[in-house]
Amino acid sequence: MKISSKIVCSVFVLISFISGFYYHEYLFQEHYERAYSDENIDLSILKKTLDQIYLNYVNPDQIDLEKMTYGAAAGMVNALGDPYTEFFDPEGAESLQESISGKFEGIGLQIGIREKQLTAIAPIKGTPADKSGIRPGDKIIFIDKNPTSNLSANEAVEIIRGPKGTKVVLTILRDNKNFDVEIIRDVINVPSVEWEMLDNEIALIGIYHFSDSTGQDLKKAAYEIINSNAKGIIIDLRSNPGGLVNQAIEVAGWFLNKNDLVMIEKGKDQKENEYRANGSGSLMNYPTVILINGGSASASEILAGALRDNRNLLIIGEKSYGKGTVQKLLSLSDGLMLKVTSAEWLTPNRNIINDNGITPDIEVELTMDDYEQEKDPQLEKAIEEIIKKINI
Repeated sequence: MKISSKIVCSVFVLISFISGFYYHEYLFQEHYERAYSDENIDLSILKKTLDQIYLNYVNPDQIDLEKMTYGAAAGMVNALGDPYTEFFDPEGAESLQESISGKFEGIGLQIGIREKQLTAIAPIKGTPADKSGIRPGDKIIFIDKNPTSNLSANEAVEIIRGPKGTKVVLTILRDNKNFDVEIIRDVINVPSVEWEMLDNEIALIGIYHFSDSTGQDLKKAAYEIINSNAKGIIIDLRSNPGGLVNQAIEVAGWFLNKNDLVMIEKGKDQKENEYRANGSGSLMNYPTVILINGGSASASEILAGALRDNRNLLIIGEKSYGKGTVQKLLSLSDGLMLKVTSAEWLTPNRNIINDNGITPDIEVELTMDDYEQEKDPQLEKAIEEIIKKINI
């Protein structure tokens, strides 16, 4: 199966960085009751504020109680200061579910909050965002001339997404320079896994995001590679924003011994859970290197860290994003949803992913000139290193 030239890296596009929807059940009741027994907490403040608005606001006909309630919930969540914990009103929740499906209309860009600034995480190759020249790490300071400084990632998603054929203008900050990028929206359809055979009998596996089909897609690719003349493997995780962590663990099982430690999850009250490989390890005997960049996040960082810690596999490219926390997706009522951080991840060697990322063993930058000339020095370096390993 040949990797389309229109696809390189991945992404639940225009999604408010949904990395790692790995569901667990935690017992929060004791802490919940402790919090609400605190004499310093006065929830009547909300009711008093609403009463005073009704009594004093100059235009009472403009009071929208539902909108104010959603705003209060969103404000409470935002006060945590965690960019990955978000409240979704019905419209936002619907957009979230559509994004998870991997097919929707937008520009093909994953965004998140980095250092309190809306940031491009991973444009999908071949999509409008990619063709416009947006790169991982670009700061988005305006959307259609409106500032983004007070927007959550989810709010920005709702503004940027839209019907095919319509236009959105993003003002980008890169290298201390501002410039506008006009993008025409289109239908975005994101694959999970594709592979192709390169010269020198090297199999290039592109894993674009971890959806509920990734494990099966990788299984199919693995059997095809095993039955081919492949002598080495390059795993391309560039601009893979993550997704379902259980799928990353399943993928790891093809490259690790059974019961090898894949990751450590540290939850509430410092409780730790270990997650181990449970696959066949059928691809372990192939010399393998890994490609990452600044758009590699969450589950893709877990996979890269697990393969390096267990097998000392070479990682090439640029430092990864550094998103190492777990989010639970909770349904509230009337179409409302809450995405809340419930744990953090550590690599098998107990390296912290969050905010630190994965540093490659060989750093190779992909410059703007490389983008414009369609060169890929990172892949070229990976091929060079794999050939060395094959010829040992």
